Amino acid sequence: MSFKNFKVPYQSDERYSRKVAYFSMEFAIHQPLKIYSGGLGFLSGSHLRSAYELKQNLIGVGILWKYGYYDQARNQDQTLQVTWVEKHYNFLEDTGIKFQIMIHESPVWVKVYYLNPETFKSAPLFLLSTDLPENDYVSQTITHRLYDANVATKVAQFILLGVGGAKLIDELGFDPELYHLNEAHGLSATFYLYQKFNKKIEEVRKRVVFTTHTPEEAGNEKHDMNLCFKMSYFCGLSLEETRELTGITDDQFNHSLVALRFARLANGVSQLHGHVSRAMWSKYAGICPIISITNAQNYQYWSDKQLYRASAESNDAALDDRKKYLKKRAFEIVADQTGKVFDPEIFTIVWARRFAGYKRAEFLTRDIDRFNKLTSSTRYPVQIIWGGKPYPMDYPAINDFNHLVHLSKGYKNVAVVTGYELALSKRMKQAGDCWLNNPRVPREASGTSGMTAAMNGAVNFSTDDGWIPEFVHHGNNGFVVPKANYANMNVQEQDNYDLNKLYEILETEILPLYYDDKDTWRQIVKNGMRDVRYQFESNRMAHEYYDLLYR
Repeated sequence: MSFKNFKVPYQSDERYSRKVAYFSMEFAIHQPLKIYSGGLGFLSGSHLRSAYELKQNLIGVGILWKYGYYDQARNQDQTLQVTWVEKHYNFLEDTGIKFQIMIHESPVWVKVYYLNPETFKSAPLFLLSTDLPENDYVSQTITHRLYDANVATKVAQFILLGVGGAKLIDELGFDPELYHLNEAHGLSATFYLYQKFNKKIEEVRKRVVFTTHTPEEAGNEKHDMNLCFKMSYFCGLSLEETRELTGITDDQFNHSLVALRFARLANGVSQLHGHVSRAMWSKYAGICPIISITNAQNYQYWSDKQLYRASAESNDAALDDRKKYLKKRAFEIVADQTGKVFDPEIFTIVWARRFAGYKRAEFLTRDIDRFNKLTSSTRYPVQIIWGGKPYPMDYPAINDFNHLVHLSKGYKNVAVVTGYELALSKRMKQAGDCWLNNPRVPREASGTSGMTAAMNGAVNFSTDDGWIPEFVHHGNNGFVVPKANYANMNVQEQDNYDLNKLYEILETEILPLYYDDKDTWRQIVKNGMRDVRYQFESNRMAHEYYDLLYR
């Protein structure tokens, strides 16, 4: 097919006729395409699937990572081993498009691949690669590893996504009305557009919208301004011009802050996150308004349809049978990896997501006496599964993962699984009766794993952060740790309070319900399935992007 004057290869719905180019560092569209690390990718993948279902006039722009994020393997003692395996994708089409961009004052060749919408039922996706024989080895490595730990490589990746993506749009002749930056990784596109529109910043602002995902300033990407300049990030502008344009006066180039100054409108990814973001950025001049569009996940891809059918038919026996079957099938993966055979009749707690300090993966184990009491109970037996990928250079998070691996060896009903990607993620949600989520409030911007857990009959049990305040009605469709006055607590006090409440709710409410009042438990499962489908399905989110952010 020809990629000149590119149009989405389906008739777009007139409600969604505005042309949008959606830039994201990662897309989790389907298990075979391993170009994602975690929540940001799961979100953008669901977004592209819903854009396809709603027939929106939107294309995705991303990067084809040769080694993906990393492959999660095990050392001899079962601890985490980071491995890098080359990926090959014969389902991607070579567009024949090749062009050059400037990185570190040198031309770098960029090749473009295409994911056809019909392959995985997603909006059209274009993926950029520098892994070409025409480039020197250093330039080739720009697209080797998602979120490369080398700072210069990371800045080069940001230039590729932004400048390379914006230049690709011109090569395609797509001419979008809006450039949507999903996180600030693609911000360099705005400097390309600034040059394109004769240095008129108002022309850039007209065309750029921005989604921020990080609820604390320290978590937003900052790089040395001189390094960015040397790397050609500013598309030929001098440092003086760049400072004047961006309002950055120190030597730290804050990507999110500049995105908020260059966009006409931005959004946080939950109601709470929108509130936190407005408060956090309000001390800076010249930022655009920040609204809220709560993240969501794609029902067609994630949900177990048989569970929903049984629920719609009020067939409780079929619902119970199906959930038991899903648990049994998931437990085969646990047995295969760990040699532990779990029982589908037993209450199963799953904690699985990205390992990061504030998410407190090993939280339950901090009170080892209570943990031992929980895991050895004969009246209310439990099984616990952990899974998730730490960032490969986040040694404290890897340490947490390895601690849990070593700990699990002492229990027949505790397991840690590896290979946490889309496929395993779905299986773990099917394995869980309880989807445990205990980030330190208010550090979770959204946290979408619980949405897909509910779509697979797992009940959310969480601290009151991210999307949870919009969803959980305690004891009705899930369970939530009531917020304390965290602002007046130090970290230790907050952790102690949360842990105590977590155990209290587990021991006195959740376990007695599951074992002694099956009908009520089943109703909570069904309520969660129902509520998540109507409030947190990504078709709602994709519609709101057009309705609120793109209009």
